[in-house]
Order: sequence, then C-alpha cells, then structure tokens
Amino acid sequence: MHRLKTILRLALKDYSYERLLTICAVMGLAAILAPLLVLFGVKSGIINTMVDRLVNDPRNLEISPIGSGRYSPKWFSAKDELPGVAFIIPQTRSIAANMILYHKKGDWSHTLAVDLIPTGEGDPLLEKWAKIPADNTAVVLSASAARKLNVSAGQTIIGRIGRSVRGKKEQVKIDLKVAAILPIEAFSRDAAFVRLILLEATEDYRDGFASRVFGWPGKARQKGPREYSSFRLYARSINEVAELSDLLTRQGLEIYTRAEEIEVVRSLDRSFNLIFRLIAFVAVCGYFASMASSVLANVNRKSRHLGITRLIGFSTKNIVWFPIVQAIATSILGTGLATGLYLISALIINRLFAQYLSKGEYVCRLSIDHLIIAFMLTLFLSILASGYAAFRVAKIEPSKVIRDV
Repeated sequence: MHRLKTILRLALKDYSYERLLTICAVMGLAAILAPLLVLFGVKSGIINTMVDRLVNDPRNLEISPIGSGRYSPKWFSAKDELPGVAFIIPQTRSIAANMILYHKKGDWSHTLAVDLIPTGEGDPLLEKWAKIPADNTAVVLSASAARKLNVSAGQTIIGRIGRSVRGKKEQVKIDLKVAAILPIEAFSRDAAFVRLILLEATEDYRDGFASRVFGWPGKARQKGPREYSSFRLYARSINEVAELSDLLTRQGLEIYTRAEEIEVVRSLDRSFNLIFRLIAFVAVCGYFASMASSVLANVNRKSRHLGITRLIGFSTKNIVWFPIVQAIATSILGTGLATGLYLISALIINRLFAQYLSKGEYVCRLSIDHLIIAFMLTLFLSILASGYAAFRVAKIEPSKVIRDV
C-alpha cells in the first residue's frame, strides 16, 4: 500500500512538472467536451421548454368535436369515468350559446355579442389563467371581450337575451359580475365563460321555455333528460390526447386536437437525439484516439524511468497505475474546465433569448445529473484509453533498462 501511494504521488508530481503537456491535454479534452455540453444543453433546454409549454398549456389538451351531435347525460357520465379524461362538460347548440353584453361607463356605453362557453370545477383553462365563476351570475370574459366592453374584473355588466315568440320580440336581462378576465393567449375570441345552468337557461328561453332559476317567463319544459349538441373535453396529459381522440373517432365522431403540434415536438426530440448521438460518437472516437496516443507517447518517453522504478522494488501492479492516474487527473481537470465554459456559454445564450422566454424557461440548460453523467463517462473513457499504455508499462523489462544505461 505504501508503494502504491508513492507511485500515485510520483505520477501526480510528473503530471504537474510537465505543465505544457498537461495544459495541452486538459484543453484538448475541454475543447471536445465543452461544445458537446453546450449542444446537449441547447437540445435539452429547447425541447424541455417546448414540452413544458405543451404540458402546461391546457389548449393542447383540448379535444373538440367537429359539428353537432346528440349527447345524453349517460354519455357524459360514461366519458367522465374514462381514466384519460380530466374534464368534460356539455355544451348547448351554438346558435343559442350567445348573449349581448352591455356595459355603461360614464357617458359611454359599450355593447358586444359574445359566445357563451360552459365551465365548471376542474376546467383546466380557467384554473391556469383565471378562476371558476363562483355562482350562476358570474362570468369570466376573454381579453378581447373585456377590452371592447371596457370592463375589468369585479365590475357588473348586463346580459341581454332575445327571442321571437309567434312573431313577437321578447327580451330578458340579467346582471352579471365579471369574476376574472382571461389573457389573450388563453382565448382569442369574444367570449364569456359561464356556469352550465346559465347556458341551459339561455337555450331554454330561446326555445320558448321558462327558467325557474332566473325567473324568465315561458312555457314549461317537458320532463326528461336533456340532450346536448356538443361538449368541451380535456385530456389529463398530452400523451392521452391521441388515445382519447382515437376512441371518439371509433365511435363515429369527428374530432379536432392539437396532436400534430404534439407530434412535431416529439419528432424534434427524436431528430435532436439522433444528431447529438452522431456528433457525440465522432467526438468521443476522436478524443479516445487522442488520449490513447498521448498517454502511450508519454509512457514510451518515460519507459527508462519506469524501468528504473521497477528495479528499485516497485511491482508491476503498482507501476500500471502511473498512466491511469494521469489520465484520471486529465479527466477531472478537463471536465472542470469544460463545465466552466459550458456555464458561461449557457448564461450568454439564455440572456440573448431571454425576451422570448417565460419565467423558468431556458434555451440552454443541463441538470446536475447530466453533468455528473458527463464526468463519469469522460472518466471511464480516459481510463479505457490509458489501458493499453498501462499494458505497455507492465511489459517494461528492468534488464532492458540496465542494458541501455
């Protein structure tokens, strides 16, 4: 053990003594490893950012039916029990799902026709960007609707619903409180998100029926389950969008999803992985050949000194550690320098693209785990590259050193 420690110390002394060769070896490793870290960091940062945007944007989880249908409460109950469904709610006929909103502020009045969209507890769109209306007379407006009405959250507006009964025009009004306003990126059309009860009452009133909840006049609606013409459905994750879409398609429904956008990101991920692997393979082969030839040349230059070391009593088992220790030192220093260069590059890249990123997003980023894996792989390759040199050291004969003296 004492002799092994002595060999390790001699190897490190020799390594530090030949500073120029050491610096060249360390910089050679850093020159190969740093671009790979930056490349993988960009790949990881861009793809992870795109995936996070896909996952965190509820619009990518939406599954929308094309056209109208006839859906019973039993149909909705069955779909709600599917493991991939995060949220589903009935939607009335589009021709009846609208309302005229009126808001007066000072001497100015604003009137706007908006689409009514049903919502409720668990709605991913409102949970991310706003809040669920607390009662039947609360609404959440889209950004464009709020801007055109010149209204903000907490204010009260008036909703008007009209119908024609036997050629006679009728109209009811309802006071609505603006609970929240969705940002423009959440919903671009003029719309008001309301409780399903208000949407059902609006459809009933236009069909000539009364509403007990809101006190609107009309004839009594026939008893029996209501049928809906459409629905809003959200999957639990982007991985379940395609599965739910296929399920509904097999049931004869025409479905629209953002599956194409999701597949684009997955395709980019696969392409980036292939490109990175090809570049990494070429770089690793070049580094392996460079490291092996460098260590071997160093051993050949020092064969006489190593032979003398054998003569003074050091065993072959101890001597073979000489090139391995130096290769390990190069791995540690080279990886440290490459990591430093990567961190500087990542900082510059992320600052250059900061204006295009949201909070917590990066163009170039590697985790600690990635850096540890990179170091372990580099260490393994360095030890492997020094293996033949260690074999050559073991073959040095002390008798040959004596003849050369």
